[in-house]
Amino acid sequence: GPRVAAFEKEFSAYVSARFGIAVMSATAGFHILLQALGIGPGHEVITPSLTWPSPVNMVVFVGARPVFADIDRQTFQLDPASVEQVLTPRTKAILPVHFSGQPCDLDPFRALCKKHDLILIEDAAHAIGTEYREKRIGSGKNPAVFSFHAIKNLTTGEGVFVAVSDEKLRDRLISLRFH
Repeated sequence: GPRVAAFEKEFSAYVSARFGIAVMSATAGFHILLQALGIGPGHEVITPSLTWPSPVNMVVFVGARPVFADIDRQTFQLDPASVEQVLTPRTKAILPVHFSGQPCDLDPFRALCKKHDLILIEDAAHAIGTEYREKRIGSGKNPAVFSFHAIKNLTTGEGVFVAVSDEKLRDRLISLRFH
């Protein structure tokens, strides 16, 4: 309804996202985002071994294969060197987690995605208000999934916001949200 539309507009502005949609949970957000991005059977998605099960479960649910890479023991963030070691021709996306409100170093992942024609999807469940290189997480061209679950730093009790920069992707997400 109108309150959801107002929330989407205001939260998009807060994170400096071009577009965004609200859904009921991060699980639902990752589900429709992976579908909208065309990730499915035969694809691999690289994610850190230190993560919540929901995004990994959705990778499996859409028919893709999760591939776990190591984290940096100092930052607890996904290690780019470990990601390079597990890249294959089936790799379709890299899904780093902004762990515990701290941004992961996105530049190496952006470079890997550009070099190998991959999609970068940010797990921003714990990153509301987090900045990377003086820009809010969610403001970049790659999609970011924020959570408002009761244990997050900003809560609505439940719910999620998927920030995107592409209008066609936003429209596809809206269609999938209603179906």
